[in-house]
Amino acid sequence: MSKLNIDQKTIKLLLTDKHSDFLIPDYQRPYAWGEDECATLWDDLFTFAFPNDDCDAFESTSDEYFLGPIVTFKNGAGQLEIIDGQQRLTTIMLLLRAFYDKFANMKDKQSIKVRDSIAGCVWKTDEFDDPDMDALKIDSEVASDSDKDEFLDILRHGSVGPTAHSAYSRNYAFFSKRMAEMASEWPSYIALFAARILNNVILLPIEAESQDTALRIFSTLNDRGLPLADADIFKSQFYKHFSGEGRKDEFVTRWKALEETANLIFKPTSGTPLDELFTRYMYYRRAKKGIRDTTTKSLRDFYSENSYEILREDATLDDLESLLDFWKRVDAQEGFSERVTRRLFVLNYAPNGMWAYLLSTWFLAKRNTKGELDDEELYDFLCYITGFIYAYSLERPGVNALRGPVYPALIDIVEGRKVDFSAHLFDRETITGRFRSYQFTNQRRFTRSMLVWWAYSDPKQPLMDLDTTLEIEHIYARKRNEVHPLSNRSNLEALGNKAMLEKRVNIRASDYQLTDKRKYYEGYVNDKGVEVSGTAVRELVEIARCGDFTESDIETRTERIITAFVEWLGKLDLLRE
Repeated sequence: MSKLNIDQKTIKLLLTDKHSDFLIPDYQRPYAWGEDECATLWDDLFTFAFPNDDCDAFESTSDEYFLGPIVTFKNGAGQLEIIDGQQRLTTIMLLLRAFYDKFANMKDKQSIKVRDSIAGCVWKTDEFDDPDMDALKIDSEVASDSDKDEFLDILRHGSVGPTAHSAYSRNYAFFSKRMAEMASEWPSYIALFAARILNNVILLPIEAESQDTALRIFSTLNDRGLPLADADIFKSQFYKHFSGEGRKDEFVTRWKALEETANLIFKPTSGTPLDELFTRYMYYRRAKKGIRDTTTKSLRDFYSENSYEILREDATLDDLESLLDFWKRVDAQEGFSERVTRRLFVLNYAPNGMWAYLLSTWFLAKRNTKGELDDEELYDFLCYITGFIYAYSLERPGVNALRGPVYPALIDIVEGRKVDFSAHLFDRETITGRFRSYQFTNQRRFTRSMLVWWAYSDPKQPLMDLDTTLEIEHIYARKRNEVHPLSNRSNLEALGNKAMLEKRVNIRASDYQLTDKRKYYEGYVNDKGVEVSGTAVRELVEIARCGDFTESDIETRTERIITAFVEWLGKLDLLRE
């Protein structure tokens, strides 16, 4: 069982402890508090210290204000490496330093005593408790924070230079201004305020025995900020590697660009955008190692093998940048032939995300020196994995089931062999039967997958932007069914009665008879003379122009979609003879 040291302490007791030597490590995110957060903290602390603006309403022996936990572990250098609490502890240090500067010229006994206490919080002290003005109680090595030197400079000198621009400088200036206003309005309160912050504001230091334990605690306790992502830990390893080669500034610039681009492209349901990039890269590196095991390690466990060996290779960051550039082009729908772009659009609606790992591995293994892929090979590959993933997901729902056939395929890719799912071919009658019995409800991702595939099986279907919001449309409307119910109730939710439709059109067209929907599908000019565009889904426009859409049309269209897909599987050699 992991050992923890937990003992709530006042700010003064925590920071004046001889063993208090805090480090904001390189993998942490930059300081992010702004004036709004500082104003809230100041107002909360003032209300706590002076209830109802009454100096005497405070009970110094019992009143406490809980500020939050500080989760740390002692690193190899004996410093307390901060995992949680970086933002609040940084802000407290800025607040205390502003108080220290405010009391610089005050001669009253209370101000001098408070100033001496603050000195012991900001600076390390010798055996006579005299502060060593060159030794701060906190240091910052945040790799992506170019302003950290301003923070340390403020703590050392208590001033903000004319060129200072960081959040540290702005917040320090904010606190200084509030103290000046307070000293002007309530001069007798200022020393009391600082003393009550030092002696009655409580922090909960939690010292873990290791980084991993501290990270687990943070993930459990944290309910306000963002927990440290795996990519933050990986950043620290890169930072150490590049710093050791004298390329620290180069790395910081490249990492910042990587982070900004990933944030624009990836929208993962869990983890950060950079975590998603590292996940896609992990499948390539797994394949390079020949790993077939369907038990997948966590991202952090995989990259931490052999003391983060992969992250100490120069080629790794190059690969990540190249991979991200590829996905940037996929997202922008640029740099590919039209037929490839159409296949990529369909795959964006795949039943699961396994295709992205296959494609990432394909790109890294097949790219030329310019980061380009052969169009013919890529098109055939995209068609093949689309057919297989869709059909396999119908037979065995869930992304985990795909690991069995996909992991060996990843190895085939990196070793230059053709991806071959011949050991997992589908029986024509069985797969057709599964389609016919499948409940194509709106909530199932596979329903959307098939509807998008069907739309783009029409070679004349125009390509839509990836950011187009598509919703499921009932061609035979639900409201229409209430008045004229279908003889077979299941036909209302049948695949043949559904299509993908842009949300902006679906809002207007959802509850109308087909004859009324036609203008919404085709587009029209409203009463104000403004042209309202219709749908880009070509099939819906053609259906509307036929005049009506009946129950027999639903059944016929359902069979057409199923038959077309099964025949396509045959063309891809994914059916048994």
